[in-house]
Amino acid sequence: MAKFIEAERRLFKNKFVCRNCKRSIKAPNMSVIQGKVKCRNCNSKALRVVRKK
Repeated sequence: MAKFIEAERRLFKNKFVCRNCKRSIKAPNMSVIQGKVKCRNCNSKALRVVRKK
């Protein structure tokens, strides 16, 4: 299966997952690093990048 740049951007760019409730969030990288973004579900600031398989 071929990998497309557009598809990778759509799936992984600026996407983060909450470490507590596993809900995905789309947000700018710098805002997440600075701690300005919270999970909408549980209000946690513990976010991680979506894992590539």
